[in-house]
Formats: sequence, C-alpha cells, structure tokens
Amino acid sequence: MAISAGLLLAPSIAAAEAPSSAATTTATTASLASTSESPPSETMVVVGSRTPASPDQIPGAVWLVDQEQIERRAQAGEDLKTMLGKLIPGLDFAPEGRTEYGQNLRGRSPQILIDGVSMTSSRGLSRQFDSIDPFNVERIEVLSGANSLYGGNATGGTINIVTKTPEAGGPHFETRVGATSGFNNHRDVDRRVAQSVSGGSERIRGRLSVAYEENGRFYDGDNQEIFPDLAQTDLQDNRALDMLGRVDIDLTEEQSLSLLAQHYDSGFEGDRGVRFPDLDQGSLASADIRGGYHADRDPRTRRKLYNANYHHADLLGQDFYFQAYYREEDSSFSPFPYYVDDNTAVEFRASEQRTDLGGAKALFVAALRDDLDLTYGVDYYHERFNSDQAFFDRDISDVTEGLRLATDRTGPRYPGYSIDGLAGFAQLEWQATEHLKVQGGVRQEHADVEVDAFDNGTPGGNAGGRNSYSNTLYNLGVVQEYDSGHRFWSSYSQGFELPNVGAVYNNARFDIGDNAVEGIQTDQVELGWGYRSRHWNSQVALYYAWSDRALENDRQLGTSIIDEKRRDYGIEAATSRFLGDHWELGGTAHLTRSEQLGEDGDWHRRDARYASLSSATAFVEWADSDRSVRLQGNHAFDLSDDASELGASSDNDIDGFTTFDLIAQQRTDGYGTFTAGIDNLLDKRYATVWGQRAAIFYSPAYGPEELYEFQGRGRTFSLGWNMDW
Repeated sequence: MAISAGLLLAPSIAAAEAPSSAATTTATTASLASTSESPPSETMVVVGSRTPASPDQIPGAVWLVDQEQIERRAQAGEDLKTMLGKLIPGLDFAPEGRTEYGQNLRGRSPQILIDGVSMTSSRGLSRQFDSIDPFNVERIEVLSGANSLYGGNATGGTINIVTKTPEAGGPHFETRVGATSGFNNHRDVDRRVAQSVSGGSERIRGRLSVAYEENGRFYDGDNQEIFPDLAQTDLQDNRALDMLGRVDIDLTEEQSLSLLAQHYDSGFEGDRGVRFPDLDQGSLASADIRGGYHADRDPRTRRKLYNANYHHADLLGQDFYFQAYYREEDSSFSPFPYYVDDNTAVEFRASEQRTDLGGAKALFVAALRDDLDLTYGVDYYHERFNSDQAFFDRDISDVTEGLRLATDRTGPRYPGYSIDGLAGFAQLEWQATEHLKVQGGVRQEHADVEVDAFDNGTPGGNAGGRNSYSNTLYNLGVVQEYDSGHRFWSSYSQGFELPNVGAVYNNARFDIGDNAVEGIQTDQVELGWGYRSRHWNSQVALYYAWSDRALENDRQLGTSIIDEKRRDYGIEAATSRFLGDHWELGGTAHLTRSEQLGEDGDWHRRDARYASLSSATAFVEWADSDRSVRLQGNHAFDLSDDASELGASSDNDIDGFTTFDLIAQQRTDGYGTFTAGIDNLLDKRYATVWGQRAAIFYSPAYGPEELYEFQGRGRTFSLGWNMDW
C-alpha cells in the first residue's frame, strides 16, 4: 500500500473537510439512508496519506464509517470493535470481551489510534478499543494492509478513531440514553447515558462530554449465564466512564491549534464470579457461577490522554504540522488459576501493567512543482513500562472455593523497561497525468531499549542492560482514476511489529546488552479496484503479505532471530446497490488463508490459535428521510489448521457461526431520534472465536475446556434515544 510513513493527523483541519452525511461512506456497507440521488463522496480522510486527501487518491483500500452509522449501532448495543467487525471487510468479527485479541485485519494485527495517537504500546495488551465511548467518535477511518504510517504494529492495517469537533455558536447540547437486555432476569440489563455541550465563537470553539455505561450479566442462546473470560477478561458487570474535552482555536488565517484531554476508566464492579467446589483438592473441575465474589484486584483499564495539534499553512512556503501527545495507562487482569506444588494445588494470580507514552511528530509538505509534492519529517516517542503481579492467599481461596481472593503478596510480572524511538521519513507524490498518481517513500526508525534489573530465579537476578534496533521501510504505489467512476490501484508496502520487550526478557538468564530485540517486518503487495456511481458502491482488493523472520527466546542461551516464513493472502470486498429511492442491498466478504512454512519445505495452514477465519455479511435496508430499517446477516466460516505438521501434537478446528441483527431508527421533529435493535435475532448459541482459541491455549494445562470457551451472547433487545438541542 503506497502510504506515507509516520502519518500525522491534524484533527481540526481534517474534520472541517469531512461532512457528516449518508454519502460519506466510502465503499463499505456502513451506509445510511443513501438514495440513488446521492452525490459522489467528497469526504477527506487522513488515514491513508500524510494530510487530508480524497480516498480516491489513495492507492489502497480505505474504509470509512461515519458518525450517523456509529451512533445508530451504538444505540443498538454494539461497541466499537463489534460494529467495525461487521462493517469492515478484512477485519475479523469481535471477540466479544474486553480486548480485541485475535481480531486481525487481513490476518495480522492492526494499529489503533485516537486522533493520530497510537493506543498500542510495545507490550501490546489488545485493549485499544477499550479506550473511548462511541458517543465521542465522529468517524472511523480504516486503511487495510501493512504500513508504517505511525511506526510499528500496523502489519494488518491502521484504524484511526477521529473524535468529535466542537461547534461554533451558542451552547449546543447532545443527549443520549439507552438500554440493552435479553430479559433473562434482573441482572441481564446494560444501561448507557451521555451528555455533551459544545459552543464558542468562529475563532475559539470547545466541546465537553461525559459518557457512562454499566453492564449487567450476559446470557447465551440457551439462556445460560456466560462464564467470565478468565484469560483476556470480559465486560460483564463492567462500569465505563469517558470524559473528554476539546478546544479548537484559529490563531490566524493560516494557523490553528487543537487541544484534547481525556480520562477513561473501565472496570469490573460486580459480585458474581466462578466457584470451584473442589479447589481445596487442587481441582478446577465442576466450576459454576455464584454470587458473593470479591477479589482485591479486578480487571480494569484506566487511561489518560493529552493531545495537541498545531498547523501552519505557510511556514517557509510549506504546510507544517506539529503534534505533541502524552498517554498513561493502567491495565489489570482477572485472577487466573495456576497449578502449583506439582499440580496438587491451585494459586490465583492477577497482573497489573502500567505504560507511560509521550512523543512529538513534525512534518512539512513542500510543493516542488505543480505536479510533485514532498512530505518529510521526524517522529519521536518515549515509552516507560512497569508491571507487578498479585498472589492471592491460597488458604482463603480454598476455603471460599475461589469466591474470596485476598492479596497475600505482590511480585514482579515482567521486567520494567524504557524505549526511546526516533524516526525520519520522506514521501514523494507525483501527479503523472490528470488521472494517474504515483507515490513512494521511505521511513527509517531507530529505538534504544533500556531494561531494568529484575529477578530471573537465579542468585543476584539479571542486571538488565541496554540495546537497540532499527528498521527501514519502503512503500510504492500507483492509482488510476477514470471519469466513469472506476478506480484501479497497485502497491507495495512494508510494516513492522514492535518487539514485545517485557515478554521477550521475562525470566531471561542471559546478558541483555548482547541480545537485542528486533522489529519483525511484514511485506505486502496489493491490487485493487473500486467503482462508485449513483446506484453502485463497490471496492475489491487482492493482497499477499509475508514475513520471513521471528524472534526466539531461550532462557539459557539468549534471544536469536530465526527463520519462520509466514504468509497471508486473500480477497476483501464490499458492495452495495441502491434500488429506487428507498432500498439498498449489499454485503462484504473476506476470503483469507494463513500459512507457515514447515521443516519439510511445504506450506501448511497456520495454527488456528492465530489464523483468521474467512467471513461474509449481507444486508437489506429500507430508508427514507425520517426512518430506516436494516437486517444484516454475519457469517464466520469454519477453520482447520495443520498444526501437527508444524510441531504440535494434533490439528485444531475453529467452528464458524451465523448471526442476524435488526436495527430500526425513527427521527422526529423536536423529540430526537429513537433506535431499536435486536442482536443475535435467532438466539443462536455459539462459542466465540476467541473462546475456542482460549480453550486450545489453556486447556487442559490450566483446567477443563469449558472454563475458557467464552460463549457468544444470546438474543438481546436494545432501545436508545438521542437528541441534539
């Protein structure tokens, strides 16, 4: 994908050029009440280029979900990762828990951003979507495929969440309330409420918002209470608070400044947990769910974000963008059972991990000629990571059958470390003809790693140390547009995965300074076609991504870079057809295959714990200016692997599933908008993809399979109301 390295978002500039309308959806099923009379999209996005640009000018698959679609699906009870999994081809269906672990984009991990600030750190806890309420989101831009837009961890693509912009004028208020329930009992209800105020002059505008959500218990398609996700944690009995403030200032006609501050807190606050009746015998069998549960450490995500963007339209004859940001995050996990004393007893432990990340980005855009632009700049970041682990009193947990978990002591979980990263980049964009554009560029990234001394189980422990790594990444692409509405593109791009420093050096018994980590590169080639008219909106992309290296860790000998050839290839597509003034039909498809080269020299299907499932959706929608009704089906295909050919004892299977959703919306004059939704319309009972993977990961080593096979939620009904006034 021909994309610029180190993309820097200028929210106040980009948002001003992105009208919120049904026509803003770009080649995706996230369309609204569009009709055959809708004009072509004029939306500007920032996810696929250095600065705001038309999606048609980007040689890659860009997908856009606008504000109306986000609000409609949020009021129908869906969180961000769930709605995106149903709308964006190439993105896996959501795991339905707290994290998006395993929710790949084109078979690999996506990077998730808020206004250009990465929610991903080197530790990579997969809680990037557990970071903002949909109430505060204006639109979501997705660029499929490996890239180095913001540095590392975009081997599958980039998802940029753009916050709402302040409105000028007198006080403008926005109110939202909603609820979701499967009507199983009084515990089966989720509640949502949010309020914002926005206003100011044309020169200075501000917005302040508060969003709160509390969840009850979840029940599957057989009306059985769903077991908590002990591994990645879930959102049952969760309370989430999102407070966000933003100020946009036009300093002069050529200069603007945008300031944002956010506090986000999402955590478990319930009294129901897993009871293990045979815990005092060292067994995790026969577990069930009971009330009276309490633990001194519960799953939670706390995050603070500060972001400043400055734009000068004519600094030294160039466009100049500068961004400074700071993010701090505390993440804790559910108590997890570990067999100890030669598997004769069970001890519960729960980790908490803390990340502080700050940085700055600066870029210039210079017009070398009328048809040739140069974008160049630097990125810098500093990351600090620490963690610990709570060990719960075994006597108390045995007596209470795991329902009371009191901290006995705390100890280290991963070694602490800090990373200083610096990158320089340059990108050329040549408008070869009126309809042909060529882009290409390079990014050079260098990182210095310093690891603290830590206990590795040996006398004196490990003294820690320093090392560094570097990556050079390239991209090249061509896009050809036609007046008939067709668009073709081809591209080559590279991305890299940030090394998981804490996990790599955990318990290491070797010299840190002599064993450097490395960012593992992914290469990708892509061919794509898009078409948009008053009746059709379609986009198709073929991709092939590969990587040749992996990092291997040996506690005794050290780290080494080994050959581990892996490839992901497939086709992603979306189409919609407008029939008359009110009807729309459409769907998405992602057919993918992930393979790894075995020692026998043949390619084999990759381990099902990591490979993506192929998926498809289809929808029919009726809409006019005041109301809409949409029925959508979502299907995940079965997956089988060749794990036994890659060193495992047996092959694994993941069962697919099919669900249906129904959403209806009614707009009124002066009374707001009402939304009703039914999720899992046929009340299908199924194990989530993550739940089936977790059973492979943890069973039988950490207990029976049913303890980890996290179930999908059964049929739920949602009702919401929102009003702008």
